[in-house]
Amino acid sequence: MAGETQQPDYHLIGTHTRYSSWTSRVETVLEYFNIPYTAQIVPLSEVKKVSHTGLVPLLECRSLGDDIRLNDSLAICEFLAESNPELKLWPRDRQLRALARSAAAEMHSGFMTLRNTFGTNFLGKYTGNIPISEQAKKEIERLLAIWDSARRTAKARLAELKEKDEGFLFGSFSIADAFFWPVLWRFRSYNLPLGTASLEALAWMNTMWNDPVMQRLAHNYYRQAELPETRIEHYENIFRDRDDVQYGQFPEDWKFSVPGRT
Repeated sequence: MAGETQQPDYHLIGTHTRYSSWTSRVETVLEYFNIPYTAQIVPLSEVKKVSHTGLVPLLECRSLGDDIRLNDSLAICEFLAESNPELKLWPRDRQLRALARSAAAEMHSGFMTLRNTFGTNFLGKYTGNIPISEQAKKEIERLLAIWDSARRTAKARLAELKEKDEGFLFGSFSIADAFFWPVLWRFRSYNLPLGTASLEALAWMNTMWNDPVMQRLAHNYYRQAELPETRIEHYENIFRDRDDVQYGQFPEDWKFSVPGRT
């Protein structure tokens, strides 16, 4: 009808999210904030057919005055935040919003040792003598410090503003939480050490693992795994040459817990 605003038509192009931290970030934002979209899942071997950079995710948006195609998960999420200001994809408070952007940017550009050593595999479960280099340990400690600092700062700031704290990094769920969601899998998949994790960081992890939307996404990863064509051998049992590391899969009813830290 004349005078009505045309709703954006978002189309996400990516690869299977149980392996793809990049695609899963954008999917998580779209799902958490109930932003309508369509999706095209492309096998990793065929990504170059749909992306001139050879990388995913891509987001196509067609609406009144817009017909654009974006690549890069952070740029996509910034675009979604700007396009849907009523959804508060970033924290409403200016201070917390700046800190959330900083944390997401650090995750986006950093932690290269963890990325390159411990491939994304949501279902994967490694036990035994998992090799963790000194640089990887530093990055693990940095992640735990980011989560601790975010939660302490958010709690204090939201108390000052007399606003509700929902237990996510900066109060309510934001792009920052979505960006740290895949690396949280790595802590589970590879049994990465939590020795320096504060109670604040552990509480955030518990909030993420037990959130209904995140659990629904997790169940979707298991449904993907039921389809043989989704399997990417490169990301399965990456320590297959080591007899002291055992590989399996987590059951779908797994619950987060930290022994001795309840």
